[in-house]
Amino acid sequence: MSTTALSKEDFDVFREFFYKKTGIEFDDSKRYFVDKRLLKRIEETGSKSFRDYFISVRFESSQKEFQNIVNVMTVNETYFYREDHQFHTLTGDVLPEIVGRDRRRTKPIRILSLPSSTGEEPYSIALQLIENWPGLNQYDVELEGADIDTDVLNRAREGIYNRRSIQYLPPDVLRRHFTTMPGGQYQISDDIREAVHLFKTNLSNREDGRALRGYDVIFCRNLLIYFDDKSRQQAINTLFDALNPGGYLFLGHSESISRMTSLFEVRRFPKAIVYQRPSA
Repeated sequence: MSTTALSKEDFDVFREFFYKKTGIEFDDSKRYFVDKRLLKRIEETGSKSFRDYFISVRFESSQKEFQNIVNVMTVNETYFYREDHQFHTLTGDVLPEIVGRDRRRTKPIRILSLPSSTGEEPYSIALQLIENWPGLNQYDVELEGADIDTDVLNRAREGIYNRRSIQYLPPDVLRRHFTTMPGGQYQISDDIREAVHLFKTNLSNREDGRALRGYDVIFCRNLLIYFDDKSRQQAINTLFDALNPGGYLFLGHSESISRMTSLFEVRRFPKAIVYQRPSA
């Protein structure tokens, strides 16, 4: 392949295209990151130039190559029990409120983790429910994880992790719910993997957004920081519609939507701030 670098014009064309499709914006500081991964895709597909590659991606009916781009461009840094004060708020405050409003509740409590990354996010919720919420003996819970990256979803389904991913898990939790694998890796139990439904979604895709409905709790941590204001507003509206009236939204510790929308009520629990869709 003759292309050894992307021009500024190529970079601008690509980032505008990627932004419109995903809501994720790359500023100039991400130029090296984007160029390196994009040039690798151009080489691996045998394209003669960025222009040839870009045209083929834009008009590819299967969108297979675009998914490959998404998979290499998204960052999936996470680990078990990250910001675990939020999980304690879930089991100690939020879930008791949910069942307290309807003690005769028969329908499942539905929880969504988005982005699910390689599984640490939804599986951490599952572990916290098992370990810390007595109500799990009385109420059914449906736990789902979603991500735009199909590669990380496949890795989540395998549920195999290195020492870094499990470094903050209590030893007894690790012993009860993981199997030690060769090479110092650990696999989470079949029961937990089978209890979490994983699927692909794109918050910036209106059709995908409309499919998200009926959740009591949504964890959407450290995703909105990659969006600009317009995409962030669209994502917030999608998350609001995805929640049941009275439902709860957990964001990352550095994220706040209070100045962007008045749709949610701000709930200040002892260990975390949570955004709640009004019941009315």
